[in-house]
Amino acid sequence: MVDINNCGVYINYNEDKYGITLNLRHPHGRELALRLVSTADVVVENFTPGVMKRLGLDYDSLRQVRPDLVMCSLSLQGGTGPEATLPGVGTTGQALAGVTHLTGWPDREPVASNVPYSDYTAPPFAALAIIGALEYRRRTGLGQHIDISQFECASHCLETAILDYTANGREHTRQGNWVPYAAPHGVYPCRGTERWVALAVFNDQEWDSLCRAMGHPPWTGDSRFATMLGRLRHTAELDQHIAEWTRDYTAEQAMAVLQGAGVPSGLVATAEDLHSDPQLKYRKHFWELYQSVIGWHTVDGPAFRLSRTPAVLKRGAPLQGEHNEVVYREFLGLSEDKYVELMVDGVLE
Repeated sequence: MVDINNCGVYINYNEDKYGITLNLRHPHGRELALRLVSTADVVVENFTPGVMKRLGLDYDSLRQVRPDLVMCSLSLQGGTGPEATLPGVGTTGQALAGVTHLTGWPDREPVASNVPYSDYTAPPFAALAIIGALEYRRRTGLGQHIDISQFECASHCLETAILDYTANGREHTRQGNWVPYAAPHGVYPCRGTERWVALAVFNDQEWDSLCRAMGHPPWTGDSRFATMLGRLRHTAELDQHIAEWTRDYTAEQAMAVLQGAGVPSGLVATAEDLHSDPQLKYRKHFWELYQSVIGWHTVDGPAFRLSRTPAVLKRGAPLQGEHNEVVYREFLGLSEDKYVELMVDGVLE
């Protein structure tokens, strides 16, 4: 079982938030939830469809206490349909959406990405929908319920696979780093342990730049590599030649030489690389915060900069229930006796 107080993903995405616990199955827990909702503009939930209704906290119930509420439900396959109530997580979501079918090498089995696409594609859709619903409320005074399918959001990661199938009848499958519009296109080994550089050549001009960066070794004069079509047909041999060159350089050196010649490239960064990256340092991307379980640590800051209202992160992710007393006593106005009673009765667990 994951300890949420010591979970890297949780800690990285929940700084500056209040953390409470609440037993929604307890009648008094539902009452407290409704009191919280009455003060809220937006409610977001991620349960399997049907759970919120069984708890008496579905949209129709919540808008009884906040008529103009905007509610967003992010379930695996949406709130309607024959498979809506099937539970799932990000790994199953990316598989259902077809992403896993395209991930890996042509001669090997599908590989589930360590990054669950459905978990990371659904929130931007939800955020945009919430902004739209809030603007609708500003104009009309009415709230609404947003139904997000993580399955459908993740399908956007397929790029042209769906279009190619419907228009041309072609079924995309795993192809490693190969793409039909760039060669060479891949990740190549460098000096050191697990050090790599990525590069992509999209036209003959960039190919000439790559040859110049490598010092025009004899094999670059092979007529098979003279055109994009030829390079695409002989990618395996081409990749071997390039790997022989990159192995003589560190990833940083290879990137500098390639970029200096105008070849799109970048080292395959580790977490250590990111923390020493001069661009991220200049923009102060990483924020150092404190959390009582893991102590001082860095988190990803907002990737955007607002000129008039810049973000300021003040504290690390909350522990489970860390702000119970603040929220229930100060925000909702519970007396100390009532607060203690709810704790003893297991409502605030």
